[in-house]
Amino acid sequence: MENPGTDPDETTEYRIMHIRFGTGNADRVEETLAAVDRGEEPAPYLERVYRDVENLHRVTRPKNLELLRALATERPESIRETARLVDRDVRQVHRNLEELEELDLITLESEGLGKPTRPQVWYDEIAVELPLTTGDGANEDSVEG
Repeated sequence: MENPGTDPDETTEYRIMHIRFGTGNADRVEETLAAVDRGEEPAPYLERVYRDVENLHRVTRPKNLELLRALATERPESIRETARLVDRDVRQVHRNLEELEELDLITLESEGLGKPTRPQVWYDEIAVELPLTTGDGANEDSVEG
């Protein structure tokens, strides 16, 4: 899947990645479709929805957040440079970066054999949205059925 704005020089627009647990933002989808119907170009909306709470935990681990911050602020050219920025072992950083790529939060770009792999983010902030109810006012655990 290709991600918008993978080249940091493409845009100076501030982008927020919305991370949601359970369901996506249906209202935002409707707003976007309505804008398209009006012939407008809707503003980009970046969202990842995780249905497994363990994936949400993986995103918010301190080591992963540290890496995401380093990628967003420093734009390192390689995994090795990323490891130096966070003062960690290259193998550990590589493993964490692969985990973040699996979660669709970064891309690992390689320009060919023998060339360094460049980790990239295409957003500047993460907003975690964790609903505590099902949306109808009822706690999920209290739903009968």
